[in-house]
Amino acid sequence: MLLTYLVNESNQYYADLDIQFSSTKDIDLFNDTKTLTRRFGDKRAKLIRRRLDELRAADTLEDMRGIGRCHELSGDKKYILSVDLDGPYRLLFKPGHHPIPQKPDGGLDWPEVTLIMILNVEDTHG
Repeated sequence: MLLTYLVNESNQYYADLDIQFSSTKDIDLFNDTKTLTRRFGDKRAKLIRRRLDELRAADTLEDMRGIGRCHELSGDKKYILSVDLDGPYRLLFKPGHHPIPQKPDGGLDWPEVTLIMILNVEDTHG
């Protein structure tokens, strides 16, 4: 398990909601603006950076309600969350806790999520 704190555009380190990545390749991709722009284009790269900044500024996942249409996916993607980027593209992530914080009814307990793992950027409708 790899953990890193990302940097905002002014290169000041900060982290409330901890962000985790599964590989050093992803750490490099999401931490380097040039690499992110080459991979996703300028518009989407800026949106990804904005969403990562919003996630880092949150104390818990609960703070993301209403930001970027943050929502849980369903079906075989239970406990995976999505925030809007551009068009059909979304930034996907999941709680990094083991076990995943759950409410008594089995749903995700958003206020207890303080660690997330970025999964990828994808078209969730394609």
